[in-house]
Amino acid sequence: MPAVEVSYRVEGQGPAVYMVHGIGSRKTTWDALIEGLKDQFTCVTYDLRGHGDSPEPPTPYSLDDLVDDLEALRKKLGHDKIHVIGHSLGGMIGPAYAHAHPERCLSVGLLSTAAGRTEEDRARLQALGKSMEEKGAIPVLSTFVERWFTDAFIEAHPEIIDARLQQIKDMSEAVFLSAFWIYATTEMAPWLSEVKQPCLVLTGEFDGGCNPRLNEYIHGELPNSELVILDGLKHSLMIEATDRVLPYVRVFLLKHS
Repeated sequence: MPAVEVSYRVEGQGPAVYMVHGIGSRKTTWDALIEGLKDQFTCVTYDLRGHGDSPEPPTPYSLDDLVDDLEALRKKLGHDKIHVIGHSLGGMIGPAYAHAHPERCLSVGLLSTAAGRTEEDRARLQALGKSMEEKGAIPVLSTFVERWFTDAFIEAHPEIIDARLQQIKDMSEAVFLSAFWIYATTEMAPWLSEVKQPCLVLTGEFDGGCNPRLNEYIHGELPNSELVILDGLKHSLMIEATDRVLPYVRVFLLKHS
């Protein structure tokens, strides 16, 4: 499938950092993080194909398709070498891009992502995917919210939760499911050891699907990585706790620029 000309935004100045969101999200996920980076970095955010303001080619999509979209955007913007930071599904796209285009990638940030899943992990995701295929995604959104945010944050910020859910309700269910299946079936284990770029591996202590066990595995497989586990947090780190994520990302990027 040919690459898609995705909707993007560029802010700041300095080395280019491309930020890749997760399933059912938008480029705006990175807004707060950009505020702390744009003085030193050119921050490029974009909507994945079928998400937000990007075109929606026919599904299903593959991880390779999403990597091709990122490379097409890099070429369009003319950046010779880039840092890539991804969250969740984006945390798979980032290292896959580094693996496919090592000469173009300076470093990778893998935020709240997964590799080294057990049979039980995979069975749980298969069951969730089958349930959404049968009943639709909307009935299980409350389950996602509980996985993404802490109880205290859900109670304190209902407007943020509603906005996040609306992003999913506004998109094609076929695209949401396609993105989910890429996330659920991708296993980076066979090639993670070939990603030589410096990597930041970061997740939350209570992230159920992208838990510390899986991130410790990722850290162990990558030849050049540092691991950060943020206590008390779940999956949506950039939304709930930008102030805690930013220092690690900023120091990491400065170190490798």
